[in-house]
Amino acid sequence: MRFKSIVNRLSVIFSDLNLNSDIPVRVQPKVGEWGPQRVPTTKQKKRVRFTVTGIFSAVVVALFLLGNYFYKILMGITA
Repeated sequence: MRFKSIVNRLSVIFSDLNLNSDIPVRVQPKVGEWGPQRVPTTKQKKRVRFTVTGIFSAVVVALFLLGNYFYKILMGITA
């Protein structure tokens, strides 16, 4: 029960990547019918969103650790 409330809160943070969310299937255009044929799927968009977030977080942590390392070297602090 508690897990569902957390998931509901997280779903509000992230936008709905499915642009055909509550449109009936018979009305939805086929891929490539009205636009480009290489349109990414909702699953691909989600994967890219989390991949970019993960890579950004890893880069921020790496830069912090590198800065901390150089700070300790410059101050003569040994661990």
